[in-house]
Amino acid sequence: MIAQPTRSRALALAGVLAVLSVTGGCGTIPDSFGKGPLDPAVETCEYVESGQAARPVRLPPTDNVPRTGSVTFVLKMTEGDVTITMDREKAPCTVNSFRSLAEQGYFDRTRCHRLVDSGAFFLQCGDPTGKGDGGPGYQFDDETDPSDTYPAGTVAMANGGVNSNGSQFFLVYDDSELPPNYTVFGKMDQPSTDVVARMSAEGEDGRYRASGGGGGRPNNPSEIISVVEEQPADLSPTPESSRSNGPTPSDTPSGR
Repeated sequence: MIAQPTRSRALALAGVLAVLSVTGGCGTIPDSFGKGPLDPAVETCEYVESGQAARPVRLPPTDNVPRTGSVTFVLKMTEGDVTITMDREKAPCTVNSFRSLAEQGYFDRTRCHRLVDSGAFFLQCGDPTGKGDGGPGYQFDDETDPSDTYPAGTVAMANGGVNSNGSQFFLVYDDSELPPNYTVFGKMDQPSTDVVARMSAEGEDGRYRASGGGGGRPNNPSEIISVVEEQPADLSPTPESSRSNGPTPSDTPSGR
């Protein structure tokens, strides 16, 4: 049972939630969004163009998206490798989007722009502009559950409200009390959580507090140099369209 936060902790948490919000325009989400095909092994996803992309990318594939098993990515970061095992059954459309962006080099040479080290404990990444308001030029629906929690090692999406996921995500390095409003799509192993904690231990500059947010820019460079996919035994083939789907757009996590 998680204890109710004190008033001071509640105020700190309010700032944290502002950190995880995303700015930018919202596309219209069709009524059919999130309704998959009859085959339980695959999902139909929808990505709605919204805003300007921080980097040019194609939209992710939308049909026959795998929804079983897991896929593992390694973030090559300034302080070491961060390995994330992503759950395609829990969050197929989120994992599909991350995979598409990673394949296109969207995350390469990007700094994690925000660190929150009070009230909650996470490093926020996924905005190539490094300012917190950049995204891929599209949004997609939440894949949350009321039972979601955010213990150390959790990887989840930042957003700007309901169904406004883009490219920004956060890496939780210590147990954090947050409402179940952020799609949990992966988990770091302990050595990877330690890498994030080591970067976070250098602190942040507090720049987001003045605007009502929480935390600030990390003092550590906290850069994602590249993202590499590992090939687990149960990995399903990448949908053919992932390399040939249409134009690009932007996103909106704690930024976008």
